[in-house]
Amino acid sequence: MTSITTSSSFDILVTSDLHGAIRPIHYNTNAYRPAGLALLASLIRRERERSPELLLVDNGDLLQGSPLASYAASFVSDHEVHPFINVLNELGYDAAVMGNHEFNYGQNLLRKAVEDSHFPWLSANIVNGEKTEKETRAVAPPGAGIPAFGPPYLIRTLSSGVKIALLGATTHYIPNWEHPKNIEGLQFLDALETIRAWVGYIREHEQPDVLVVSYHGGFESDLETGEPAERLTGENQAYAICRDIDGIDVLLTGHQHRQLTAEIHGVTVIQPGFSGNGAGHVSVQLERLSNGKWQIAGKQARLLLMDEHSDVQPDAAVMKLTDELEAKAQAWLDQPIGEVAGDLSITDPAALRLGAHPFIAFVHQVQMEATGAQISNTALLSEEARGFGSRITVRDVLSNFIYPNTLTVLELRGQDIRDALEQTARYFEVEASGKVVVNPAYMQPKPQHYNYDMWAGIEYELDISKPVGSRVVKLEREGIPVKMEATYSVVMNSYRAAGGGDYAMYPGKKVLHEGATDMAALVEDYIRRHQPLTVEQANNWKVI
Repeated sequence: MTSITTSSSFDILVTSDLHGAIRPIHYNTNAYRPAGLALLASLIRRERERSPELLLVDNGDLLQGSPLASYAASFVSDHEVHPFINVLNELGYDAAVMGNHEFNYGQNLLRKAVEDSHFPWLSANIVNGEKTEKETRAVAPPGAGIPAFGPPYLIRTLSSGVKIALLGATTHYIPNWEHPKNIEGLQFLDALETIRAWVGYIREHEQPDVLVVSYHGGFESDLETGEPAERLTGENQAYAICRDIDGIDVLLTGHQHRQLTAEIHGVTVIQPGFSGNGAGHVSVQLERLSNGKWQIAGKQARLLLMDEHSDVQPDAAVMKLTDELEAKAQAWLDQPIGEVAGDLSITDPAALRLGAHPFIAFVHQVQMEATGAQISNTALLSEEARGFGSRITVRDVLSNFIYPNTLTVLELRGQDIRDALEQTARYFEVEASGKVVVNPAYMQPKPQHYNYDMWAGIEYELDISKPVGSRVVKLEREGIPVKMEATYSVVMNSYRAAGGGDYAMYPGKKVLHEGATDMAALVEDYIRRHQPLTVEQANNWKVI
């Protein structure tokens, strides 16, 4: 009979989906924002004082998502260390995991960031596309591929002798969104199967006391029932990872921008939010048996939320490291690029989705001029988008066009267009009172307003009182009903063209054009060339 002789414990802190949110600022208005890594850094240092052997992990989507990130990507020299990497180095991160948005600015920027990091970037399932026979034989476990950006996992041994393994993985859905040039030479293996293979290998060959997986992906199923909460595309496999893979003790997640803790099939899971509005904290207690082996005695997960730590001040070192970048970015953001003749402001994002709006009409103008497409669809990308006032700056453009998506033109049949409109119409429901509201499926597990599209080049009406699948009650082009077998050139962003948002009618269609310039740059160029900017009021569609 073995008996317990001693105990040990350690803590894990995880950030995820920071999206370039370093400083506590709302770049739309420059107002103070109680979020960002500078504030979290103060909590990180506080927790490290309590737990010196803290394991600190970033779970991905660091390098893109804020005007500060856009400025850094565009203007920081190739010979300089990326300012965000300087910050993570300063805070002593132990590891980072690749997020899908890490690839948005291309592999040169990403590989330089990895090279300058004082910690490894882990992603077992992002592998080199070409493998030699020798490499294939050397892979452990067999067939898992050669990770493209560093080791698949790291081993950390505490002073107590407790051995921790940390395995990294990323949603393999990236090729469905990313421009091919940004992921050239890479393969994205199924995250679930890759994690399964590496967990087995690590358990056999490393024999850790605790095995932690950091997965830039989220939950496709309800945490309590296991019932699917979204279409099972493979984008989010966290529930299946807990249910189907033996040997995982802790699962760090992200990608969905949720804040959650749970225990699923014996695995402690956590997701800490986004843009630095919180961090995840996991504590693990172990007991040492008389045979010398450690066993887990307890695990607790909790969220460190910034709205519950109003006393925390930004970390001075993090602020100093980004002071110069911030000053240059602010000057850049305030550059005027044009004036508006008319009203392109957005006062109510919900109302904008019920009928044609001048700002969305402007977006269509940009897309159609850039590509020559006959028809255009687009979405309002952020509920914080406010359109344009009478004077437009770089800040205004980046505040409205927050993703570095490029444009794709597909050849679609009339039936494809109708199907896409029916998919868009799912966004709405009608309450018993007759009020049109957002379908709860577009609010959970995270808000997905960006998956509601609005169109130009056609005239249409959506009757939300009708059953799903039969809500398109008018579909015309230039006053003539659209023929279901006729073909049209349709421009949309690259995310949508790949089927993002459950638009299953797009993948596999003939690609007529693939742009290389992101939408914010196209918008800025269009504004500069069309002064003063005028947009005709569109009345080509409505929701009834």
